Amino acid sequence: MIEVNSLSKAFKEVKAVDNISFTVKSGEIVGLLGENGAGKTTTLRILATMLKPTGGTAKVNGFDILTEDSKVRSQIGILFGGEVGLYDRLTARENIRYFAMLNGLSKEETKENIDELVKALEMEEYIDRRVGKFSRGMKQKVAIARSIVHNPKVMLFDEPTMGLDVTAARIVQNFIFNCKEQNKSIIFSSHSMVEVEKLCDRVIIINKGKIVESGTINELKQKYNNKDLEEVFISLIGGDTRDK
Repeated sequence: MIEVNSLSKAFKEVKAVDNISFTVKSGEIVGLLGENGAGKTTTLRILATMLKPTGGTAKVNGFDILTEDSKVRSQIGILFGGEVGLYDRLTARENIRYFAMLNGLSKEETKENIDELVKALEMEEYIDRRVGKFSRGMKQKVAIARSIVHNPKVMLFDEPTMGLDVTAARIVQNFIFNCKEQNKSIIFSSHSMVEVEKLCDRVIIINKGKIVESGTINELKQKYNNKDLEEVFISLIGGDTRDK
């Protein structure tokens, strides 16, 4: 479970995150929606203990991000879109093994977990090849394995299908559904309303660092009398919904 309490983050005079609070239950996928610069990625980086908040706090499975950051990191898996941050000179197996070691897994646990992931993600053909020449989809599979090799209870996804083709994006989406079936708490950030409607149980809409609305997709559509989630989103962030 994720509990965010009055969380804020300022960069000099700019409030990237402004006093937000929300929860994510186990087995729930919550979409974090907002334009670029709205505060989505900053929020996820704070929850991942990559940034310190300037106000408020959050708990991940009962561990406080401020006072128990190392325990928080053991509870989370992170999958970002764009550049996945793999080490090109290492093989896929070596990349995954490195992150397993960072998370304190024994050699036996590491080998067992990697073997299971290789089979589940169908990486047998290239698991022992260097990742430098991998396709975008192959790299994202390695990134998936890296993010869950320690079996985290919480998953943070920041535009994980960015730049992927349809087949590779489907692999990531199925992985997210599998995380839900495993009762993980999941935050999913995306600019694709199609993905959001397909994956999310609830959505939280952020604009200029503040939460402007939250609820299930059906609740928001009914509340604003609009069957188009994108139109609801644009109206809430102050955009113009008229055709141009």
